[in-house]
Amino acid sequence: MMYTLIKNGVLIDGLGDEPKQHTSVLVKDKTIEKIGQEVDFHIPENTTVIDATGQYILPGLIDTHVHMALELKNVQDMILTPFSYRFYESIHYLKRTLAIGITSVRDAGFADVGMKMAIEDGLIEGPRMQVSINPLTITGGHGDSWNRSGVDTTLQTYPGMPDAICDGKEEVRKTVRKMLQAGAEVIKVHATGGVSSPTDHPEFTQFSREELEVMVEEATFRKGIKVMAHAQGTEGIKNAIRAGIHSIEHGIYLDDEAIELMLENETFLVPTLLAPVSVLEYSKQNNRMAPYAVEKSKEVIAAHKESIARAYKAGVKIAMGTDAGVMAHGTNLRELGLMCDIGMSPMEAIVASTKTAAECLGWEEQTGTIEQGKLADIILTKVNPLQNIQALDNKEAITMVMKEGKRYKG
Repeated sequence: MMYTLIKNGVLIDGLGDEPKQHTSVLVKDKTIEKIGQEVDFHIPENTTVIDATGQYILPGLIDTHVHMALELKNVQDMILTPFSYRFYESIHYLKRTLAIGITSVRDAGFADVGMKMAIEDGLIEGPRMQVSINPLTITGGHGDSWNRSGVDTTLQTYPGMPDAICDGKEEVRKTVRKMLQAGAEVIKVHATGGVSSPTDHPEFTQFSREELEVMVEEATFRKGIKVMAHAQGTEGIKNAIRAGIHSIEHGIYLDDEAIELMLENETFLVPTLLAPVSVLEYSKQNNRMAPYAVEKSKEVIAAHKESIARAYKAGVKIAMGTDAGVMAHGTNLRELGLMCDIGMSPMEAIVASTKTAAECLGWEEQTGTIEQGKLADIILTKVNPLQNIQALDNKEAITMVMKEGKRYKG
């Protein structure tokens, strides 16, 4: 048995409670053994001691919407880069994500089971993963990157990454089954158009309500798996909620009825406020960014902020997600500041990134809070996130990262 004592820090446990001063956490192997004052502990011999004096102890953070197998590139680079190259790039994306204190992620597309296994078996370092394999999309919809020039920049399929374009209820049913066969732990669907696709628009509705219900039926009834929906346009959002989909990703054009439906159905909202902002930033650095993505990003930013603000005020469950991959991996924590910009308090942003995010993934019994018996996913930060949450944007602010009792940083 291996013991680690993190002593004398300020505990922010993820439950939303007031910070606890001079608190220590005793870790036994992979789990949290005890929380309290050091003087009340029996410290076993050979315990590794981490002095957290002057620092803040938080649960490992959770990003519920990432793309670990890719990072934003212009069209030319996508065409010219060899297929296998991105697998080696992903090793660095995973390590950067873990280094900023994100110990769990839900991958919203294009990471396969092999990546998850490589982390679990210790071949590479990265956050714990829940994978969706390949997001379902319609012909010509978001996710179908066929261009009118005839050039198709849709990510390639291969064993373990089935083709995801499907039209009609029976094709949808079969495609969900293929994703489950490939090891999907959550099904991802593009229920509307999007910003980064060439032949649609965020307000376009994709898939009928009946097709979405088939996805939920196949996933939930057959394997108890949830469905997450890229949903930006109003009608597509409502179709997804009414079909029983578990979480709405992006939610750019929410109206009052959509918000009420989310409350009635206890649907999670994953804002990804950073995504369109990052597209615009990238376009200023590189003039080869696809013009349609730049224009659509400019169009949606104000509506996006306003929608998420209204959903938050109404009491919709918000889980932190960034769409990392659309922006550089390792910059994810900018999302917390953007969440505060729409009205959330720093503590609410932290809870959305820990407790609520774990609930969204169905992992609340294992992680998301610092409580006895849970996995020892713990980070230390030298800045007070309740006074300056934007300071977490600086990766040097995170001084220690522990996942399942093992230190990966600090």
